[in-house]
Amino acid sequence: MEDNDKKMKNMCKMKVLFAMLLFIASCCISNIQAENYPYRSDVLWVTVPDHADWIYETGEKAKVEVQFYKYGIPRDGVEVRYEIGSELLPADTKGSVTLKNGRAVIELGTMKTPGFRDCRLTAEVDGKTYRHHVKVGFSPEKIEPYTQMPSDFDTFWQKAVDEAARCPMVYSLTPAPEYANDKVDCFLLKLQCVRRGNYVYGYLFKPKAEGKYPVVLCPPGAGIKQIKDPTRHRYYAEEGCIRLEIEIHGIRPDLDVATYKEISNAFGYKNNNYLCNGLDNRDDYYMKRVYLACVRCIDFLTSLPEWDGKNAVLQGGSQGGALAIVTAALSPKVTACVANHPALSDMAGYKAGRADGYPHFFTNDMGMDTPEKVRTMAYYDVVNFARRLTVPTYMTWGYNDNTCPPTTSYAVYNVITAPKEALITPINEHWTSDDTERGHLVWIKKHLK
Repeated sequence: MEDNDKKMKNMCKMKVLFAMLLFIASCCISNIQAENYPYRSDVLWVTVPDHADWIYETGEKAKVEVQFYKYGIPRDGVEVRYEIGSELLPADTKGSVTLKNGRAVIELGTMKTPGFRDCRLTAEVDGKTYRHHVKVGFSPEKIEPYTQMPSDFDTFWQKAVDEAARCPMVYSLTPAPEYANDKVDCFLLKLQCVRRGNYVYGYLFKPKAEGKYPVVLCPPGAGIKQIKDPTRHRYYAEEGCIRLEIEIHGIRPDLDVATYKEISNAFGYKNNNYLCNGLDNRDDYYMKRVYLACVRCIDFLTSLPEWDGKNAVLQGGSQGGALAIVTAALSPKVTACVANHPALSDMAGYKAGRADGYPHFFTNDMGMDTPEKVRTMAYYDVVNFARRLTVPTYMTWGYNDNTCPPTTSYAVYNVITAPKEALITPINEHWTSDDTERGHLVWIKKHLK
């Protein structure tokens, strides 16, 4: 077991994406550093853990060098206040340091159990307050989910999938030339797939050239909103894949922003309030229809005459990453899965004294800690679907992510027994770069049958 843990840890370390080298004014920063330089910002925080990969063994003490620049010039004499604690939990250590030559070192302490420690920084400079944070991990390859598998998990979901499959798969495809180009056709899809009269919508991108192609389903991130820039992944079709970008709420994606806002407000007091709807009962939970709709979207894609008959892939981030793993576990037609920082992962993890997965039912004190709701969560938690994965899986996540914290991504990744790879990007918060996104397609192409 120890050899396996070491092997995984070494693999993850090799996959770590480090931050760029920065040249600031006349000072060359020659060591690899963590940085989040906002676009057109006057200030720059640089945080440098004393382990280059930001990873420590449990019981090992960590420290971080903090640097602060304004206009590229290190600021002297600035007081930096800090609060340190387990991620998303109240601080257990507070203090301050004064920058000398723009730098200071903060002791982060350690953790006795696997997890992440978060150092939250505040500085007041020239009358303005600036904030930053940096997380480091302690034996994260040993993080285990709090969430347990219900004894009838497989039976429950097989019955649900079978029932959804009996719904006639009726659809329409309307040309969407505004998203097409000389290589790619685009269509607005309306698909009845779970219950009669119940639909999902999406944009379907196909190569114009005749042929047989792999299919890729992209579920959305959380929210009731327009499909984010439908053309941002058009290159999938340009490079020989059929790609479907979907919404999950049965709302046309071509509505204007104001209409979407009105609809979102009608769902509840928060944009993503639907994630609470029906949580008292596993059969009534809002996400049951969503999970099944994604499975049926795979059924639709693999029914197209242009499908190559071999490859059906999921790709998504956040809520979309969760839906990618769920669908890959539920549909035997799926052949590969790519998931960024999946949401809905170890949602009850707070009960184990650590960060819980988005939507943070417990840390946000949303009144979700009831036996009925916790029971339902287990049927929908991504960690339980990850345990059932049989296809090659590629995951990416960052350490500074507070939306889908790294503790929960590790909880998912660590239970996957299927062939798996990880790209760990410590500096990232809840985002992925264009290069990382394009890397997903590279990985997919390498795993086509």
